Amino acid sequence: MNHFSITTRDLNLWYAKFQALKNVTVNIPQGKITGLIGPSGCGKTTLLRCFNRINERFGYVTTTGEITVLGQNILAPDVSLIELRKHVGMVFQRPNPLPISIYENVVFGLRIHSERRDLRKSELDDAVEKALREVLLWDDLKDRLQHRATGLQLEQQQKLCIARLLPLKPQIILMDEPCSALDTAGTLGIEELMRALAGHYTIVIVTHNMGQARRVSDECVFMLMGEVVEHAKTTDLFLTPKDPRTADYIEGRYG
Repeated sequence: MNHFSITTRDLNLWYAKFQALKNVTVNIPQGKITGLIGPSGCGKTTLLRCFNRINERFGYVTTTGEITVLGQNILAPDVSLIELRKHVGMVFQRPNPLPISIYENVVFGLRIHSERRDLRKSELDDAVEKALREVLLWDDLKDRLQHRATGLQLEQQQKLCIARLLPLKPQIILMDEPCSALDTAGTLGIEELMRALAGHYTIVIVTHNMGQARRVSDECVFMLMGEVVEHAKTTDLFLTPKDPRTADYIEGRYG
């Protein structure tokens, strides 16, 4: 049995007539942090969004090839996107907490997706505490749970957006440049959290920040012009890249 949470085979994607992904074949390991790196427009965010099929919200999209997530072909016609997105959570560039209380942000998904309409307060309370502990926010926020989430610092807002995913028990968390709106301290806080979550979850992160890719990811996938150029353990990719284009990029010669 392999230990990949996500695999793609010969994945191609077009936005109308523009081909954004070209014959992408990758294996994303379970319980690790995989960084998607490359210059702007190389296809890394498009690839990330394939893993929960959120690309289909944007314009006219055509996809060919295979995407297997947690053993399931997610391009099959009978796939439930709601179920897929419960298992594959998404964190965006800018924190997007709902303009309601911290408590209600955390239980929002549970209230929507639970098959039971009679969730007990004790169950919700437990879910909130567990999620906030997991994102290292409980001690800071336990006495402010009824405060509006939009009043939090940006780093806390982004951690809260991660906490909002956890009661649904995802196995994969996708992060699209989750630190791009944060200062240095906020960035280090999110990186610390990612390392704490690794192992419990498979994390895939798009980042432009080479230092961040080196600090947090176990493996890196370098993309260029919609193609995967190189995929290796992070230390190998940065220290002994096999493709000269990878070396050019990580040494700052373009992109």
